Amino acid sequence: MIKNTPNINRVCESCGDVITGRSDKRFCSDYCRNTKHNQLNKDSSNYIRKVNNILRRNRRILERFNPKGKSKVKGSTLMEEGFNFAYYTNVYETKKGSRYYFCYDQGYLKIDDGYYALVERQEYVK
Repeated sequence: MIKNTPNINRVCESCGDVITGRSDKRFCSDYCRNTKHNQLNKDSSNYIRKVNNILRRNRRILERFNPKGKSKVKGSTLMEEGFNFAYYTNVYETKKGSRYYFCYDQGYLKIDDGYYALVERQEYVK
């Protein structure tokens, strides 16, 4: 039977403590492994977090002004609520060439006189 003894040459990549156990182990604990992973992905995660927060806010605003699945609202009203038209999850183009912009399941289409038609996507994601 082989005993797992600490090897001075092997230290945790996160905290620097001596590692015991398997010879290919890089971290002393799950906490250190998660900490190192979060440190490595911090920059991209902050950007992604900011974009997702904007998208979620946009969706909440659209949902608030569109309780029945179809409505009409002024663009200035959406902007006053903090809506950011530069962020959306996808675009749907109709056969006539109209473009609906969606924040997840809530969408909008620019119509006349600064108004937007709000719609809710009914199809299910599979």
